[in-house]
Amino acid sequence: MTGRPLSLLVIVGSVRDGRFGPTVADWFAREARTHAETTVDVLDVLDHPLPLVMPEPGLRPPAGVAEIRDTVAAKLAAADAFAVVTPEYNHACPAALKNTIDWFFDEWAAKPVGFVSYGGMGGGLRAVEQLRQVFAELHAVTVRESVSFHNAWDRFDTDGRPRDAEDATGAAKVMLDRLVWWGHALREARTERPYER
Repeated sequence: MTGRPLSLLVIVGSVRDGRFGPTVADWFAREARTHAETTVDVLDVLDHPLPLVMPEPGLRPPAGVAEIRDTVAAKLAAADAFAVVTPEYNHACPAALKNTIDWFFDEWAAKPVGFVSYGGMGGGLRAVEQLRQVFAELHAVTVRESVSFHNAWDRFDTDGRPRDAEDATGAAKVMLDRLVWWGHALREARTERPYER
């Protein structure tokens, strides 16, 4: 381990009724907590609803919205790395997830992002490919490796664990190792030389 553990924020991106996201996110968070170099926190977009209408730059939003925004901003700023758990809706990520991402800018910069996706035959991979472009614009670094569950509803047992646990755990470990490597490298770089856009 290099210095203090990496702070990983797992982001649950779906807000639909009957969503499957918490099952996938809970499993991944458990896997991440077994990694010797990470501490894990979870941000569920459903618990922090931000409106579609954003205030003009430099203006503070109304009180209730400001509290939500400040809470989310603090979690994002404290994180060294992110793991975004996303389904695929109409070949894209959920609108609530994209809206949450768009509310922030500096908090993402010069930090690594990994993806855990799920869905039908596509496994959420088209949503991930779009999110890679979004995070590049925010000056974040996405790791190549990801975790994907095709026909996810059939891939988990009633205890919320993947039926093919060995493959799923192996994929999660590879992605976590990449997030940890990039997380340490970028945290050290940000400490030595603040990132400027």
